[in-house]
Amino acid sequence: MYYRKPHYYEKFSCTADQCPDTCCAGWQIVIDENSLEKYSNVSGDFGIRLLNSIDWGEGIFEQYEKRCSFLNSENLCDIYKELGAEALCDTCRLYPRHIEEFENLREFSLSLSCPIAAKMILECQEPVRFLEEQDEKEECEEDFEDFDFLLFDCLLEVREKLFSIVQNRAIPIEKRMYCVLRTAKNFQDALDEGELFERDFTGEIELCLQEKTEGFSSDYYEIIQVLRKDLLRLEVLREDWKTNLKAADNLFQKGETWYMEKRDRYKAEIKKSIGQEQWDVYKEQLLMFFLYTYFCGAVYDDMIYSKGVLSVISVFWIEEITFWNWAVDEETIEQKNLLETAYRYAREIEHSDENLNLLEEIFDSDKCYEPEVLKCILVSERKTV
Repeated sequence: MYYRKPHYYEKFSCTADQCPDTCCAGWQIVIDENSLEKYSNVSGDFGIRLLNSIDWGEGIFEQYEKRCSFLNSENLCDIYKELGAEALCDTCRLYPRHIEEFENLREFSLSLSCPIAAKMILECQEPVRFLEEQDEKEECEEDFEDFDFLLFDCLLEVREKLFSIVQNRAIPIEKRMYCVLRTAKNFQDALDEGELFERDFTGEIELCLQEKTEGFSSDYYEIIQVLRKDLLRLEVLREDWKTNLKAADNLFQKGETWYMEKRDRYKAEIKKSIGQEQWDVYKEQLLMFFLYTYFCGAVYDDMIYSKGVLSVISVFWIEEITFWNWAVDEETIEQKNLLETAYRYAREIEHSDENLNLLEEIFDSDKCYEPEVLKCILVSERKTV
């Protein structure tokens, strides 16, 4: 068994009640079978509380006002307080640690939906490195009989090439994002046409990097409105997320000229308060996170391009929603603005199969998500005021 993890993975430490949010509210927490059995055998008053506060049929904790029934007023877990850390179910014990299983490979990551993990991801100034270990004694217990090893090897190879592009800071971040889209599209076409092993993806990536991508697209305003409508189609897990999306209502009501002028001021404020180079590093780390977490999952559903779009459009949406919220009062832009948008966005996407499936369906069928269309919004730059 091989293990892979980002170099900052082991540095994570939960801040408990000092966290700016809580991971115990806004979504259902699934309880593993061993923990359910353990909870059913707890005696006394707390045992009665466990019996009454778990949906035993669904295997989840009951919620009160969308908060876990064991989350107290201090945002601490009563199971932890009463029974100790060993009594936590797998979900609560592991989060925000996440594992992707690929036959004899396990890839570990930290969920962007955790504010502390998101801060670690964004604040990483050096290009992220992935550490690898091997355990010859452990074997995978799951059945991977239908696992496509050839496709997976190809996915790993192309992802490594994309990593090298995404982390090349001599290339504008917008071009790096476009290169991910174009490569994923070429990869998808090759798979669909049965030419996966006849294509030179290295050469195609080089051609992509040589493409001219500078300039402003007059379609930006129209495209961004279409993309926002797709965001509004998603299941809402937390009510405060609506506030983030609704922040753009006033912007769009005042028309294109007003919207684009606001956006120019936003870009200028980024350069003044944070610096464009630092802002681009934030976007690079986000793009690396999404690519690492989702791209190779295409081995299970063949939806390579959808994984590429999810990686790129997530970075774009996080930045654009940060702009929508900034535009309300035009205060100084700080890292915490992008950070808060990032983990709130991830909470709506990462933890809803319904949302992930809907997005993949949209990306696969809607021409608005073709590389040349998205190129219009990724590389659209105007002279800032």
